[in-house]
Amino acid sequence: MLKPMTGRERVLAALSHEQPDRVPIDLAGTRDTTIVAEGYERLKAHFDVDTSTQLCNRMMRVAKVDESILKALEIDTRAVFPGAPDQSVACDLGPDRYRDMWGVERIRPEGSYYYDQTEFPLSGMESVSQLSGNTWLDPTDPGFTRGLRERLEWIRENTDAAAVLTLPAPFVHITQYLRGFEDWFIDFAANTTFLNALFDRVLEITMEVARRELELVGQDVDIVFCADDLGSQDGLLVSPDHYRRYIKPRHKKYFDQIHAMSPAKLGFHSCGSVVDVIDDLIEIGVDVLNPIQVTAAGMDPETLKHQYGDRLAFWGAMDTQHVLPNGNVNDVQRMVDERIGQLGEGGGYILSSCHNIQPDIPTENILTMFEHARTSRPTW
Repeated sequence: MLKPMTGRERVLAALSHEQPDRVPIDLAGTRDTTIVAEGYERLKAHFDVDTSTQLCNRMMRVAKVDESILKALEIDTRAVFPGAPDQSVACDLGPDRYRDMWGVERIRPEGSYYYDQTEFPLSGMESVSQLSGNTWLDPTDPGFTRGLRERLEWIRENTDAAAVLTLPAPFVHITQYLRGFEDWFIDFAANTTFLNALFDRVLEITMEVARRELELVGQDVDIVFCADDLGSQDGLLVSPDHYRRYIKPRHKKYFDQIHAMSPAKLGFHSCGSVVDVIDDLIEIGVDVLNPIQVTAAGMDPETLKHQYGDRLAFWGAMDTQHVLPNGNVNDVQRMVDERIGQLGEGGGYILSSCHNIQPDIPTENILTMFEHARTSRPTW
């Protein structure tokens, strides 16, 4: 019988490829492993929590989960989220419509859970000189780092959980939103000069924001987390060659700064099928991959563990497309046992939903997932 560990010890053991006393579990440690507002309201009702819901991402409408719920579920992680800039173009534009800090406008259609993009600020641009006319975010704005140190100290004083620092998305997400997806894809084939200039301009800003966050708390957090989606359900968004030519060198630059400024493990989020570039991600410094979208092509967890488990940890893998929304309690328990059996041997696994918990997932299944994960003891 292994000695009981604290949440922080459990997470660090798993990410160091050591066997923890049980598989660590995460809810709301990041913006991509939390819960959409409607599902969160039901979860609050179950735990008789009456605090107002705060969102950690407006576009996805995902919640900062109340500490009492995290304690009740014995969650092993806690989020350290950056603040919003004091000065930017962000503003409300009317009911369910807003402009974000990059100048991207979004609207929430009637009956929708999420916001759709309506304006792409750099759409239609053809020359690099036009980029200078854009209103760019100021990475030195003090709002980004306000409260980071205080939040980390609160976690250390009030929980035994691992602290997860969220950094900006490096550049893929942001440039897609700025450029518009059609122009963004065309640039890889028809306007690589503009593509390179745009990537570099956004990366310059996000690296400076990240540098300031890391300067404050990088030495003391346990995991540093960032996100840039590279995959779809069937494969990469761009070819492996285009990834290696245009994206990988810039990701390496971003990740190198993280490792230079923090001893923390580096967690990277990418939806979809990314099996074709997992070796590349490991090479440039990714320690743990999220969300392990098990229904995407080539993302079979048993195969991933066999091929990469000695070099990469896995975070997520609880199927939000089929089992969690449509299965019963027994189905969820079987999935938990299966995932822990596939990914948990010798450490290297943090259990959480594959991306955020959606509104169609019953509260009973959410509770079952975490409760059963705490007691599942596979024999490898």
